[in-house]
Amino acid sequence: MAAFAPVAGKPPLSTAMRFALRELRGGLAGFRIFIACIALGVAAIAGVGSITRAITAGLEAEGGTILGGDLSFNRSMTAPTPEEAAFLAGLGRISTLAELRAMARSPTTQTLVEIKAIDDAYPLTGTMQLGAGGPLDAALAADAAGTFGAVVDPLLLARLDVEVGDTLEVGRTTVRIADSIAAEPDKVGSGIDFGPRLMLSREALDATGLIQPGSIIRYETRLKLPEPVTSDRVTAVADAVVAAFPEASWRVRSRDNASPGLQRNIDRFAQFLTLVGLTALVVGGVGVTNAVKSFLDRKRDSIAAFKALGAPGGFVVAVYLAQILVITLVGVVIGIAVGVLAPYFGGDALANVLNLPIVIGIYPVELVLAALYGILTALAFALWSLGRAHDVPVSALFRDRVAPETHRPRLIYIAATVASVATLAGLAILLAYDRYVAVVFVGAAAGAFLLLYGVALGIMALARRAPTVRSAELRLAIRNIHRPGGLTVSVVLSLGLGLALLVTLALIDGNLRRQLTGTIPEVAPSFFFLDIQSSEADAFEARVREVAPGVTIERVPMLRGRITALKGVPTDQITPPADARWALEGERGVTYSAALPEASTLAAGSWWPADYTGEPLVSFEDELAELLDLEIGDLVTVNVLGREITARIANTRSLEWESLAINFVMVFSPNTFAGAPHSVLATTTFADEPGEAAEIGLMKAVIESFPTVTVVRVKEVLDAVNGIVSDLALAIRAAASIALVSSVLVLAGALAAGHRQRIYDAVILKTFGATRARVLGAYAAEYLLLGLATAIFGVVAGGIAAFGVLEGLMNIDAVFDPVVAIGAAFVALVLTVGFGLAGTWRILGRKAAPVLRDM
Repeated sequence: MAAFAPVAGKPPLSTAMRFALRELRGGLAGFRIFIACIALGVAAIAGVGSITRAITAGLEAEGGTILGGDLSFNRSMTAPTPEEAAFLAGLGRISTLAELRAMARSPTTQTLVEIKAIDDAYPLTGTMQLGAGGPLDAALAADAAGTFGAVVDPLLLARLDVEVGDTLEVGRTTVRIADSIAAEPDKVGSGIDFGPRLMLSREALDATGLIQPGSIIRYETRLKLPEPVTSDRVTAVADAVVAAFPEASWRVRSRDNASPGLQRNIDRFAQFLTLVGLTALVVGGVGVTNAVKSFLDRKRDSIAAFKALGAPGGFVVAVYLAQILVITLVGVVIGIAVGVLAPYFGGDALANVLNLPIVIGIYPVELVLAALYGILTALAFALWSLGRAHDVPVSALFRDRVAPETHRPRLIYIAATVASVATLAGLAILLAYDRYVAVVFVGAAAGAFLLLYGVALGIMALARRAPTVRSAELRLAIRNIHRPGGLTVSVVLSLGLGLALLVTLALIDGNLRRQLTGTIPEVAPSFFFLDIQSSEADAFEARVREVAPGVTIERVPMLRGRITALKGVPTDQITPPADARWALEGERGVTYSAALPEASTLAAGSWWPADYTGEPLVSFEDELAELLDLEIGDLVTVNVLGREITARIANTRSLEWESLAINFVMVFSPNTFAGAPHSVLATTTFADEPGEAAEIGLMKAVIESFPTVTVVRVKEVLDAVNGIVSDLALAIRAAASIALVSSVLVLAGALAAGHRQRIYDAVILKTFGATRARVLGAYAAEYLLLGLATAIFGVVAGGIAAFGVLEGLMNIDAVFDPVVAIGAAFVALVLTVGFGLAGTWRILGRKAAPVLRDM
């Protein structure tokens, strides 16, 4: 009793720590799974956080280079006026660019290119590097024959099978390939490219004849302010420019927010990967529970000795909680070490693939957050089991070998468990980029655990009520499933969540691929033709029908406009939902029509008469109108060609976006744009599969007859999008594998936790004459039944989750893939039966005498 002499009625905490450290001298045997689960989850969160922060820091550090200056003012179809240019030039150095898509043609083939026409001041920041290392202005200058030079992406050389020194046809002129582009300083801020870069001078662009009334061209003026430059000064200058030209309808960006869309996408993807890491931790939490229960089972004699010598229950909990925390810190340190190294080994490669800047370093906030997640997970899943040891009498501890206790811990331990879980969930929600998604994740995780626990109890209830079978092996397997202290709950919890996640991601991936490569090609047009001059539209259609008789042609007028106000409220004062932000942040294609477009279905309101001449009316896309809280009769203001046009919503339409037919968010009444210059957008759709030669022949004929028309081949766009989806799917699968690996580790730990009980069972059965084959058969049947039940849950839960994501968030018709179900079932069976039999085989080799003597 002297060892536990009370101080103020209780043994001091230092005494508990001393005993905890003494016991830990024996090593970490039995805690390898525990440490691996914590380390894996912490490493995932720390690695994702560190890499994301490194890329974000790179974007912030290189903001001026990415943007091309301190401020950027851009809009479509309208170049800066002399007054606007003079005002900006009075604030600092300026450079004006023009960007558009067009066709480049070699003697043998043609391809879509992204043209950037620059002035003499480009680049204001950063360095433009050419393949041969020469100056940019010399490369773009015209030669003695008057042929302008161009520098191109090396991909264009390969795609057109040309070399430096060769010539290309662009629009109505010929350009000479003067050099290739080695490094373009503002490439990251350019957005998604559908073709390789072709850089020209502004004079060369004028010579191409591509700039026509209504051409889809974006003008960007960049401003480099005199030093010193501060964020406050940049903001003040931006406000002054907008105030000076309120009708300019510029999209203004600063070096502090050089690529907001890119940053949002990085944040979203980082959140997804962080949630996957949290899933790994939560799954690993089951392993923590199993490890703690197994640990306390091995320490039964020590706990009994503590209590027999007068140690209070709180002292016992303190001793083993201290050990659990020390072991948790081991796993956390390992995970943090991996997280620190992640940017050095993986971040640089990722940044190169995505063409992003990165500032590699150690980011304490992200590492501390990952460590906190790991510690909270360990506490949340360990406190309940530790709390049960508080009030268990010595006799029950010894009897627990054959009759496990199932009483609840004291209220204080329940409260501590709930507090740990609540803090873990609160952090996940509070620090999330999209809190709604985080709330859904937390709710889904909690629901999945409750459902899995219910499934485990249901399996046990069914096994308990199952009729008696003749096979002794199967009868023993069924009884093992429902007996107290069995593996059912541990196996279902450990494997079920990982399988559900695997099925969810596999179904989402499969449906996305089906949508891109299955449904769309059956109904999609073969080509989109942009920048058709309205005066050439009839001749264009005639030429297409001459080359491809029977082809279906759809054509509509095309303008570009930016929404500047909704219901009289300027858009810069509106905070739209995340799903609708895209509609207010940039310019949208707009059109007008006397009749309801073919790809649209009227959702609300009525269409205007064909000869309507009243106030401007607009038809709005139904889902977007709902997100923006727009109703019939509300006013929408759009800036088109520098003019503010306010129209009243006459109706809303449902669109079939997946058909890839011509669709517009806004369709105006024809009188709205009477006399406005515009181009024509057209699509062509073959009645039957045309084949490669027919499509190439049509594209070549159109480009030869109408060199300023831009041709977008749908098949190539789908291939590009499918490539992006494939890359994302690969990243998602790699991330999801972390959760699956956690499930496998936890499953191994769950089976190892039952190792001691299995030894007793096997020895007793062998003592009464059971052969090794029959015992092995009984265990195999048990593992098979558990794996099958878990697989069924994983398939059902994963299918429901995938359906919710596809139908609810992506608006994609979900189709269940039986191959995924079979694959998940196979994985579950292989893991449970494989791990189970691997451990059982060693158990069956144990001698009976030592085990019986120890009972």
